[in-house]
Amino acid sequence: MVAAAPAMGAEREARACAAFYGATGIAQPVLSCLRCLQQFAGSTAKRCKDKHLEEALLLSRTLSDALQALGEAEARPLLRCVLAFQMEATGSSSSFQKLEQIVTQLAVGKEALLAQEVGALLAGLPPQGEVLSPGDLQSVCMFVEESSLGRQHWRQNLAPLMQRLATTLHWVLHSQPTPGGTWGYLAVRACLQLFQALPKDVAPLVWSTEGKSEALQNLLGLLLEVAWGKALNKDTRLLAGTALSMLVNTAPQPERGASAVLALFQLPNRGAGELKFGELVVEAPPTLETDGLEKLVLTRGLLTCCKTDILSCQLESFTHKACLLLDMVFPAVCALTKEHKDCHYYCFQACALWLQRLRDSLPAVWRLTGTRVLDQDTELLRQLTQLMWDNAEMPVEGVSEFIHSSFRLLLEIYHLECQHFQDHERPLYQQMLQRVVSMPWQIKARYVPLCAIVPYVGSQQVLDAYPDLPQHLLSCLSTNHLCPAATEVYRALVRQQCAEGQDGQQGAGTALAERWALRWLPLLSQGLRSPLPILQSNVTNHLLAWTLRQLPAAQAPLAAQFGGQDTASLRAWISLLKAQQSVSGALPLQDGVLERLCCCLGACEEGIRLAALGLLCCSPSTNRPLSATELRLLREFLPLNLNCDSSSFRQLLQAAVRKALVRLRDSSLAQLRGKVPQGAQPSRGEGQLAQAVGFVEWLLQLSIASLSPASNYQRKKTALLLLAAVLETCTDTWSPARKKGQPPRTMAMLLSYARQSGCWDFFSRPNLLALLSCLQDSTNEIRDLASELLVHFFPPTFPEPITQALFQLAQDALGSPRVQEAEAGAVLMKTILQKSDSGTMKSLALEAEASLTLPNRGLCFAQHLLHVLQAQYTVACQDLLRAAATAPMHGAIAALRRCLLQVPEVAASMRAAELAQSWQEFLTHLVTTARDITSLLLGALQSQQGPGSNEQAAAPSFADMGNAIGSLIALGKGQGQEEEDEDDSVLLSEEHSLILTCCWVSVKEIGLLLGGLAELLLDPALPGGSEPLLPLPTLQVATRVFQEILLRCRHWGAVEGCSMGFTKFCAALLNHPDKELQAIPQTMLKQGLEVLSGPRSSSITRRAAGFPMLFLCIVSGEDPAQARPLLALCIQTLLALAATALPQDWDQTLDLPQVCALHVLQTLVRGTGLGSALLRHATPMVALALQGLASPCWAMRNAAIQLFSALTSRLLGQQRSRGEGSPAEGVSLQAFLGQHPELGSVLLSELRAATEPTPRGPCLRPALHAILTLLAQLQPGPDGPDRPSAPFLEPLLGLAGSPIYAVRAMAAKALVPAVPLPQRQGVLMQLSQQLPTTPRQVRSHNTVHGHLLQLRALLDCPPGTDGLSAEALRPVALQLEARGWLLTPAQRCPLVRAAFLQVLALLPASFSPSFTQSIHDAISAELGSLVPGAKPGCAEPQVGLAVLHQTMAHFVCSQAAWLAGAEQISTICALLRQPNPDVQLAVLSWVIAREGGTCEELEKALRLTLLESLGSVLRERRDKEFLRLYLEALLHLYRDPSSWSQEASRKLQGSLAACLEMLLHMVEAECPGPDLLFQALCATSLLLAHWLEDEDSTLVERWCRALEECSRSASSELLRLAAARSLQTAGADVVQRSLHNTHPSLVPVALRLINVGIHLLQDEDREVRHEASGFASLLRHDPSEPLRDGCVFVQDNVGLLGLLQLLLGEFGDHSKTFDLLLQHLPILDLRGIVEELEANKATSLYKEDEPNVFAEPAILAQQLLPVLLQLLEKAPGSSPLRASALRWLAATGPGVLRDLRYCKHCWSQGAAARGGMKALGCAKLHVAVNVLLVRTRVVAQALRLLGDSAAAVPGLGCGAQELEQELVMVQGLLAQHGLALAPSQSDVPEELGPPRLPSGAA
Repeated sequence: MVAAAPAMGAEREARACAAFYGATGIAQPVLSCLRCLQQFAGSTAKRCKDKHLEEALLLSRTLSDALQALGEAEARPLLRCVLAFQMEATGSSSSFQKLEQIVTQLAVGKEALLAQEVGALLAGLPPQGEVLSPGDLQSVCMFVEESSLGRQHWRQNLAPLMQRLATTLHWVLHSQPTPGGTWGYLAVRACLQLFQALPKDVAPLVWSTEGKSEALQNLLGLLLEVAWGKALNKDTRLLAGTALSMLVNTAPQPERGASAVLALFQLPNRGAGELKFGELVVEAPPTLETDGLEKLVLTRGLLTCCKTDILSCQLESFTHKACLLLDMVFPAVCALTKEHKDCHYYCFQACALWLQRLRDSLPAVWRLTGTRVLDQDTELLRQLTQLMWDNAEMPVEGVSEFIHSSFRLLLEIYHLECQHFQDHERPLYQQMLQRVVSMPWQIKARYVPLCAIVPYVGSQQVLDAYPDLPQHLLSCLSTNHLCPAATEVYRALVRQQCAEGQDGQQGAGTALAERWALRWLPLLSQGLRSPLPILQSNVTNHLLAWTLRQLPAAQAPLAAQFGGQDTASLRAWISLLKAQQSVSGALPLQDGVLERLCCCLGACEEGIRLAALGLLCCSPSTNRPLSATELRLLREFLPLNLNCDSSSFRQLLQAAVRKALVRLRDSSLAQLRGKVPQGAQPSRGEGQLAQAVGFVEWLLQLSIASLSPASNYQRKKTALLLLAAVLETCTDTWSPARKKGQPPRTMAMLLSYARQSGCWDFFSRPNLLALLSCLQDSTNEIRDLASELLVHFFPPTFPEPITQALFQLAQDALGSPRVQEAEAGAVLMKTILQKSDSGTMKSLALEAEASLTLPNRGLCFAQHLLHVLQAQYTVACQDLLRAAATAPMHGAIAALRRCLLQVPEVAASMRAAELAQSWQEFLTHLVTTARDITSLLLGALQSQQGPGSNEQAAAPSFADMGNAIGSLIALGKGQGQEEEDEDDSVLLSEEHSLILTCCWVSVKEIGLLLGGLAELLLDPALPGGSEPLLPLPTLQVATRVFQEILLRCRHWGAVEGCSMGFTKFCAALLNHPDKELQAIPQTMLKQGLEVLSGPRSSSITRRAAGFPMLFLCIVSGEDPAQARPLLALCIQTLLALAATALPQDWDQTLDLPQVCALHVLQTLVRGTGLGSALLRHATPMVALALQGLASPCWAMRNAAIQLFSALTSRLLGQQRSRGEGSPAEGVSLQAFLGQHPELGSVLLSELRAATEPTPRGPCLRPALHAILTLLAQLQPGPDGPDRPSAPFLEPLLGLAGSPIYAVRAMAAKALVPAVPLPQRQGVLMQLSQQLPTTPRQVRSHNTVHGHLLQLRALLDCPPGTDGLSAEALRPVALQLEARGWLLTPAQRCPLVRAAFLQVLALLPASFSPSFTQSIHDAISAELGSLVPGAKPGCAEPQVGLAVLHQTMAHFVCSQAAWLAGAEQISTICALLRQPNPDVQLAVLSWVIAREGGTCEELEKALRLTLLESLGSVLRERRDKEFLRLYLEALLHLYRDPSSWSQEASRKLQGSLAACLEMLLHMVEAECPGPDLLFQALCATSLLLAHWLEDEDSTLVERWCRALEECSRSASSELLRLAAARSLQTAGADVVQRSLHNTHPSLVPVALRLINVGIHLLQDEDREVRHEASGFASLLRHDPSEPLRDGCVFVQDNVGLLGLLQLLLGEFGDHSKTFDLLLQHLPILDLRGIVEELEANKATSLYKEDEPNVFAEPAILAQQLLPVLLQLLEKAPGSSPLRASALRWLAATGPGVLRDLRYCKHCWSQGAAARGGMKALGCAKLHVAVNVLLVRTRVVAQALRLLGDSAAAVPGLGCGAQELEQELVMVQGLLAQHGLALAPSQSDVPEELGPPRLPSGAA
């Protein structure tokens, strides 16, 4: 019988206490304190609880004095009340401690009374012999651990407490349904804390014959049962081990404790019998779990807390001087690290703990043994080092930290022993250092011991032994998983350098910095200048700031490196400045720094802009105000960076702005409190305060203005993030979820000041409407973030009219067939529920039955949504086509999911006892409705209708679904239309799509809803006692729904969504204490395995993506802390099924059970939820997959290769970079085999079988290639005498002779990880000696080819990896020289000759001059024979000859680049002129592939050669691919504009115009394909940029026309990129030449080019915008000044504004400028848009996409407005401009006036008549309105400036002043309805539109 804890005790005590003190003099403070305690108890968020307790503690301090004056009777109620709250807070240690402080404070002077009350409270727990509930156990634990009075009480009542604990633990282990859950854990924890807190009281009960306790003896036996596996929970078992060790600690003599431990260790081997533990005798428990975990439990428990003297005292039963630590615990630790595949974390924790305990016990161990523990030749040292090296690459999370600390401890112990025994020879250090150096740099394990060695051998010795270390660290810093290790090594070495350099010297800082710079300055300089974001960021964040803190003098040499004007220098400079600021505080923005900072703020590169922004916003002190300059720069920067399309940029932008806002807030509060914040000027306090308030107001308006539906996604997302930062920082809203950043207590003072200034009206109607418009957005991110801001910050309820309009909009949206609109409706419904009260709810048009439950809003609203869903279901039963079009069910289901699962108030109401019955009925109806809908929809796709239809076990085929949907469409349209609708279209009709969307999305939503409900309502932590809201029958219905979906559904999106819900459903059932609920998933798994094994008449896995997911979801639901029996059962069954022999004759149209089993295994392996649990079964699965590859059945082989691929990914870990075989990938072969030794045996046996000779010759081994692929992805490991990779070497070398090319090639790659670096030279020698020295020695060309491939693989080290030196390779080169015939025609196979040449190319510095000459002679002879008229080298064509020629061409190119000799360069140029296409293509592809490193002389010669031949190549036009490569190579060589020389112009003299003509003709008239068109357009631009015949502008105009055509939004991305790049190449030059009066004909072209630039700077592709920003950047640069270090590209928005300023400043008087700008104001039919909204037509499923979703016409219109207004100011003095303006006014003015009056007419009648809330979210309407307002401003300006001429325009009939008044009135009207900014806000275009340009941004 389990005693229940008293319910509501604290609340009842609080009420009684309030009544008692109500009339006393201390009533007010007592009631305040009680209120805080009640709020604490009622809060769910920890931060709220802490806040209320903090307030109660402050009040208790004021109450304490008053209580001291009262008697005990008067103080008792308050103390009792606080203790009641403390009793209910035992689940939280921090809350309990705080309440302990409160009650102690209140009881000052009345300690005896408090002790009496605590005793009475604890005595109220269940009496002796009754079971303690989990709550009671929590109370026992907490009062033992945290309360001195609690410990005093238990000391006096120790015997009954132990009896109750024994009774409880026995009941938990033998009677409770799931032994070892939370209940068992708490019982064991209570024992542990008792032994720990009361050791002197417990000791006599264990070790004394007289005091021996029966209860404690029972408790000991039960703890042993737990440790031996009676409790399934791993954490409970480990805790039991700690409790046993704590009991050992109570021993009065260490020897007795050691004797008890020895008995425990011998117990597993001894079997049944008695255990003597002190004076206690218990029966040895049977080993219930076969996992051997009891050894880990004991070992870890001892190492965690056993006393040192017990571990190190002498054991009497041993012949030698033995102790527990060395002779019992260490062997156990070694055994554990080799055995437990699923407990690696705890095993290696035990290893690190053992070393730690050994270090602490060294003096005692030395006294005992008299010798060194870690002597050089001891077995102990060998085992330790072997253990650590073997597991240094363990991928299990947390293990690497334990290995790291183990290395440190090992070396520390070794050092201490050497010191103690005065041993000066310390070979261990050198051995470890050599082993580290021999490992590849990609292995993370090399850096862990390196850090540990540094303090013992010194920095200089490490750097001398490892000279490549700085470069390797740089490579590591560009690889995420190696970055922490590299950082630690760098810091350890620099720290050691500082320690070595100081040695008591004074003023050593500069000398240390110089010493640091010698080794590390190149590393930091290269990293900070790097364009690779990850490298630059890691060096900045992890190395730079730390270095400046350690060595402040290092700043000077660093700064000297970054003075250039190029992008790289700017990147490094701003990072250095930011690090300097973080170290030393605020930096003054002087003139030079400010100019460069402005340049950084406008730079194109995001990292530079963010670093500069961080410099402005961040400060070491949060109350340092921002200066006027900083605020000005922020106002300029932020509007230009709102539409950045990088998610990380937006997040970092928000973080930086939040820091600036915190500074503004805190400095303002300091000024209001009368303090002068750090860095502030006392005289400017009021001005700085107004400045801060004004900036926040400006940022608020900027964010709100950017939320318009006319903005793109990027701008809205950034604006919402900024708005969130403003509301979090500058309101007084408490945010329980946030760890820090809560509003200050004095925030109200600042809010009051700001509102008196007319600012900070955060919750105004326009702001509310702007956020409501976001709720209609088509993206989840915008909707959810807007809803979160509305719910969290805005007032609790919306105004009633808005709520009603929103509700109607949500109702309409739920009926939309478009998924995005239906989801928006669901978000709207959730938001309405959260922002309504009962009064508002009454005003909504809810269903009649729903309105009966009005007292609870959540239930009322949920019932309404269920009625909507049921009504839609009824429509679907009658006509599914009509339902899919007008009432699809997925919107209502999504709304129910959000309202039930995501609204905390609804979840709380479900737990209220008074509503339980109503909620249970509702949920039963909901689950039943979900079942009916699922049956209807899935049955409809199988031509079955209704919930009673016969269910198939498998999903329908596509043909079946097509026929079923066709029947539904015919039924919906009427039978007569069936024939006329039939056609042969391969595209799905909209009707088909409507039905499919309705079915799949609804099914997915049902899965998510049911899974979420189970997770919410079956939580074991919920209070029990009442009737469950989801009773067993309801859960069984839900189970059938999931089964039906997963077995009958084909759509992967629906399966995936449903699987997420099903996993939650299974997890909730499996972790529930009720056995019946646990049995549901278990039964489903067994049924699924039976279906899989049995015969079938249909194909399951092919036709149902969900069937394998059924298994994955069930096993993923198991508790990962337990043994996962379902996973083990599932995998064992599947392995057995897949391994059964195939039947003699199988039906190819049906799935074999074996194939199904493999597919399910593959799904389990790919499942992310199972993690390392699957690795225990990896070996049998790999063996099965390899066996399946040899199956005669294709389906079996296909499934096996998929399984093997999944296993490879799981075994090697997640790929960290793109491309297979990346040098920074994977673990070493040695580590892999150490982690999976059985798997190594499987792979090795397959390899050996493949190389064994067979009497019938070579036979196929289908598994061989898969094994080699796996091995090839590993890395070489360190060398060692017994390395496990050694046996792999022989079979891999033997595979060189395989007759299959793919096997030979992959075997060569797999050989690399099997050969450690120290052995590489020997293997290379062996391979080179096996090559034949004469043609007669050739026995097999395959073997020769295989050996050459292996040589190439071993020699071919990627850049940055370890390789052998030229001296070490010299012997190998001599062997190859002796086999030089392999390159000559005497070797008849071209592929062998090519492979030999590829090997030679990897040894350029190791050959003798004579052999090098012979190589060139052989190549010259071969390639020379290709020249027309030369003597042919071979009589007939040969297979592989083209490969040989290409290899030779590549070799010649590489040699020329390396040697840079005139002869070699002329050879390459000659090869380019050769007619042989293979050679030419090889040279061109080599040129293109060379990113850098080619010598300048070679590039110059290649440039001139390609230019010289350009005309003939264009004329011949022999091959499109050749022409594309030719042009690409030419452009690559001229990638730097400065590389064009006068010699290049001379080469093209006379043919340049012809080349341009041919290229333009290709672009205009031909259709060469996008790739060639791209190169042709860019080549045209390159030539045009250097064309000198200025008098003829025809070619320029044609080129400009081509750019305009390619830059259209409808053009492909590649063509738009070509246009942007061409614009950058030649456009700036054309525009700048047009500015001189000598080229007036170029002015129209220049205007058109600028127009193209404006278009491209708004392109949706980032790369296109980047290239176009180059054009704008070059135009900002003064052409008279030479470009220093290249041009810094500006950000695209800065470039756009620069182009507008250029048009205004340089081309303002031109007649076409005004018309050109007006082209960017779209002409939209405002009246038509409004009428379409009013018509409220049925929504179609598809919506036409915009050609450019990034462009923002409304924002561009705002940016154009000031430019157009300023242009018009020039009109009176410029006849052409005046004429253009008048023409435009006549054409546009009347229409603008009509539209303006139409707006006034429409919106003066109220929003409801004009589309209501729907208009608020209509992007087209917002664009039309915004553009109309801009046009009206322009018309008004024209009327004002053009005078009588403008007034005479027909159709206007009003003056400028009248029009402006009308505009203000209409804009105010539109602003009230959220369709425009208020006139006061839009009057400041320089803040919301184009800001002033940062100076020096280029």
